Amino acid sequence: MVHPDIRAYHAAQPATDRTICETLAGVIVKHLPDAENKIWHRHPVWFLDGNPIVGYSKLKNCIRLLFWSGQSFGEPGLSKEGSFKAAEKRYTTVEQVDAEELAQWLKKAREIQWDYKNIVKRRGVLERLT
Repeated sequence: MVHPDIRAYHAAQPATDRTICETLAGVIVKHLPDAENKIWHRHPVWFLDGNPIVGYSKLKNCIRLLFWSGQSFGEPGLSKEGSFKAAEKRYTTVEQVDAEELAQWLKKAREIQWDYKNIVKRRGVLERLT
């Protein structure tokens, strides 16, 4: 189930972006049904045991899907984002969302996690979760 605040986030987007967001949310909820989802730092994010796993945000000309541990997935289609372990995919149309590809990334997101939940306590040092 998608949190009401995330549904409100979707409703605030232009039609094309709203459709992309709703499609992404549907696939994420299907493949991570036990994940907590909420608005975090103004964007929809899904968490497993308090650790951020996947989320998306509106950029100027696209919707950016972000996997916090995505650089470790070894999967094509994701681009490095930032200086930690995150990877992203950007969408400008809903037709670009490949549900099978996204399902594979979500499977990897469950299996491969870096401990972002405790990154502040560890002063910016990430540790791999088992």
